[in-house]
Amino acid sequence: MKWTFFLTFVLISFSLFSEGKKDLKTKSEIDSSSVDIFISDYPLLRICDSVYSEGFISEQELHPWAFVYEFEKDSVPTYLDTTYYTRLNNMDIKSPFSFQNNEAVRSMINFYSNRRPGLIRKAQRTKDLYFPLFEEMLDKYNLPMELKYLAIVESALNPKAKSRVGAMGLWQFMPATGRMYGMHINSKIDDRMNVYKATEAACQHFSDLYARYHDWNLVLAAYNAGSGNVNKAIRRANTSTNYWAIRPYLPKETQSYVPAFIAVNYLMQYSNAHNIQYEKDPSMNYYSLDTVYVNEKMYFSQIADWLEMDIKEIAKLNPQYKKKYIPSSTTKSYVLTLPNAKIGEFILNKELIISGISRKEYENQARK
Repeated sequence: MKWTFFLTFVLISFSLFSEGKKDLKTKSEIDSSSVDIFISDYPLLRICDSVYSEGFISEQELHPWAFVYEFEKDSVPTYLDTTYYTRLNNMDIKSPFSFQNNEAVRSMINFYSNRRPGLIRKAQRTKDLYFPLFEEMLDKYNLPMELKYLAIVESALNPKAKSRVGAMGLWQFMPATGRMYGMHINSKIDDRMNVYKATEAACQHFSDLYARYHDWNLVLAAYNAGSGNVNKAIRRANTSTNYWAIRPYLPKETQSYVPAFIAVNYLMQYSNAHNIQYEKDPSMNYYSLDTVYVNEKMYFSQIADWLEMDIKEIAKLNPQYKKKYIPSSTTKSYVLTLPNAKIGEFILNKELIISGISRKEYENQARK
């Protein structure tokens, strides 16, 4: 009896393994023309392509380094409907969002996993730089942790991302909305690119939208399309407040926005299962950075000279300063983000940096 049970178990396991192997395809086998037609139907995907084509993801990063699942290098695994259903259902049980397994969500999973795995890989490598801050802010405002993945949909975790209509930053604020939440936007500073201020503003915006709709999927729709479009869709759907019911009445981009959010949530959890492998970058770590406040004018070139840093690194850590200097102010202080190891040196040499004297010139004078 035991041998019969064991043999049956082996045969079932082998058949399931064989069935899974038949679903493997190479990237060259994917019908790119059908995907291009799909992209043309959804404006959001053209935005993804725009971020992708602007050099945020290099060609070198399109290829995985490690293979936990022992897939062939260029294979694109797909799974049975029951597998997707089980995974998404498990996510849905633990989430206040409606993570449905439907055609729209599956199409977005296929888009990101088959056509833009480099975007997911880049997000996995960059998340340690931003997600700890996102999680702190979301916890502060008692918001769902899943919202941290929305920044991937919005900007691919690029704080300098800019849309065709003028939205900026990790959370893609338009100027009017940014100012409404206290962000300064002028010729010298754009707080929409300030990681800290923009993240807090996004959390405040999420809170305001939830107070209005009491449904997180509708919050996402309103974040993307505006409350006016969501209210109009609700009226056209006979006052239904279910996102999936009002979805046909929303703008095209917003119809794919929530499915894209679900797909990114899914793939950030199941990257390895889709052959999206990555290596962590130790320099991309939120806890390796710290901030100081200044109200005197400082050029990045002066800071780089005294701290023996690359000016590009300072600009990368402080993208909100459009002219590569911190303006002076008598009424408020500005934040400067630096590596932990450089904070003490900055504080020690702050007055010399402000004076404009170079490090070499100061050392020469000190020798005399």
